[in-house]
Amino acid sequence: MPDEIIKQSVDFSGWYQSVVQRAELADYSDVKGCMIIRPYGYALWENIQRDMDRRIKETGHENVYFPMLIPERFMKREEQHVEGFSPECAVVTHAGGAPLEEPLYVRPTSETIINATLSKWIQSWRDLPMLINQWANVIRWEMRPRLFLRTTEFLWQEGHTAHETEKEAREETMRMLDVYRAFAEEMLAIPVVTGVKSDNEKFAGAVNTYCIEGLMRDGKSLQAGTSHFLGQNFAKAFNVQFQSREGRLEYAWQTSWGVSTRLIGALVMTHGDDKGLMLPPKIAPVQAVVVPIYRKEDQKALVLGEIAKIRAEFGADVRLKVDDREQYSPGWKFNEWELKGVPVRIEIGPRDIEKGQVVMARRDTGEKAFVPRAGLKQAVLDALDAVQKGLYDRALKFRQERTTDAADYDTMKRALDETPGFIRASWCGDAACEANIKTDTKATIRAIPFDQPATFGPCVACSKPGKHQVLFA
Repeated sequence: MPDEIIKQSVDFSGWYQSVVQRAELADYSDVKGCMIIRPYGYALWENIQRDMDRRIKETGHENVYFPMLIPERFMKREEQHVEGFSPECAVVTHAGGAPLEEPLYVRPTSETIINATLSKWIQSWRDLPMLINQWANVIRWEMRPRLFLRTTEFLWQEGHTAHETEKEAREETMRMLDVYRAFAEEMLAIPVVTGVKSDNEKFAGAVNTYCIEGLMRDGKSLQAGTSHFLGQNFAKAFNVQFQSREGRLEYAWQTSWGVSTRLIGALVMTHGDDKGLMLPPKIAPVQAVVVPIYRKEDQKALVLGEIAKIRAEFGADVRLKVDDREQYSPGWKFNEWELKGVPVRIEIGPRDIEKGQVVMARRDTGEKAFVPRAGLKQAVLDALDAVQKGLYDRALKFRQERTTDAADYDTMKRALDETPGFIRASWCGDAACEANIKTDTKATIRAIPFDQPATFGPCVACSKPGKHQVLFA
């Protein structure tokens, strides 16, 4: 039987780390801050990648790949960019046994190297829009690493586009944000808030940063994806110009956007419980596991023969795993697959075959029921749909219960201490006020939601007239 995991209520951070490792999603590397993604975790990432890649291509983007080494001069050409990323950068200064003439930055993100190339590829309005995406790894030197959430190296996709007009670029920024929202809610069963980041929280080099924010089971918010309207900042830094329809030379309008392996951390913290993972069926590497139960050798062939029929019936419609390992007891297997978050478990033994039934258990509710063997496939498909919806509804209910309206600072601070979650409050728009709140409470503005009220009360912290309704967490 797997070792007991730390309870969420005792130590949420410890619970998270123990679940990620004991469910065999990832492990620590000998390189500080880096992680090893194990087969089960990588299968989860492949499912995320496969569906996200489809959505990206359906919006007209094509995949490319750019080098991970970036000349130092590129990084210095966009001052805002360097200011935002230089503390996190890894720099190669020696290679081939000698110092390099020019240091090379290991990719923290690719705006600089991509724009240096776009300045060659884009000459005319006929070359626009330029819609590209790459799946790659990224290096950002992380001082306080946590598996999947903050690691020195992680995997992601980064989209980069160039357009004729500001209007087209802004539309693209919002289009991709909605792709992320739909993916998070439809595939990951994570209800997210969409909105714009404050200037203090936006991406270095962006005009506006838009985000999807999810609320984790510990009441903390997690940024699950971002879409940036870059304006002409990088175009001007890298001379990305085109001849307009009117014959004028103009700078391109640009966007960039990305999601990463942090989504796996979001899955763990949104849906997990004290038994381990709970994976939404649409993204789970294993949607249903079959555990054979028999005591005598002459029963083995009967049970495994019936399971072979089940596998054939399910075909590609269900990602099915048959756990026929003989070195572990059925009870041990039950616990292991609960730890790994498999949505549906099927138990079958000689008596079940005799009665024309199986035992089916749902991971989310723990419910067990006898299901007729003849209707098993449809029963499993129905259960998978129910688990997917159930996990989303559970997460949405949690978010609603953990969203507090605060008209004054005392209410806000009390809620952060007693029922941490989203604090919905008015903000004056002053960056200094925002910084003071962060220093005092550790809460930041997670998003300025798109859905704004007609009028605003006074700022929750300084009582000056409110300009925005925001979500702190």
